[in-house]
Amino acid sequence: MAGRIIETDHCVAEGAAWLVARDAGMAAALALCGPLPLRRQPDGFAALLSAIVSQQVSVASARAIWGRLEAAGLTAPEAMAAAGEAELRAVGLSRQKARYGQALAQAGIDFAALRSQPDDAVIGTLVAVPGIGTWTAEIYAMFALGRADVFAPGDLALQEAARLLYGLEARPAERALRQMAERWSPWRSVAARVLWAYYRVAKEREGI
Repeated sequence: MAGRIIETDHCVAEGAAWLVARDAGMAAALALCGPLPLRRQPDGFAALLSAIVSQQVSVASARAIWGRLEAAGLTAPEAMAAAGEAELRAVGLSRQKARYGQALAQAGIDFAALRSQPDDAVIGTLVAVPGIGTWTAEIYAMFALGRADVFAPGDLALQEAARLLYGLEARPAERALRQMAERWSPWRSVAARVLWAYYRVAKEREGI
């Protein structure tokens, strides 16, 4: 079954307090960054489709494509599954992303059932769909399902933030950062929020 769910700002604050009490780096980062955002979003097909749309494009481009998908009524699984390639290309999806979107629509995922499944089961179900990698599945678990103890060590901003915050010689690889994040369990999702917030502060200060 699912573990702790982050539902409110109070949950995030509880996790942050736990991290501050146990990790000097987290305490230093939070002193710079202040309160952390909740960053919850609705779960379901549209959340994952949006993640696919956002892959390897700018935020502005992703928003524009998503707006066209919404205007065309293509953000529901039935509509996406029935759409032709020309229709999907016309709203800005690449041939590959059109294929991924339709694979997701046809995957038959029971999104309501995911809410009560263990983290590993959620991620395993999602990565079985073409176009959804581990990072996308972990981000969905963190922000659409509110899982408190999921991390996304493949995220480059998290890797760079960890390097800066803990004075590492090099940016930790995904496997190394996953191991490092074990110290932040059972609040790894909040630790990720801390590192993202710290990354934004460090980027402004150092121009990285």
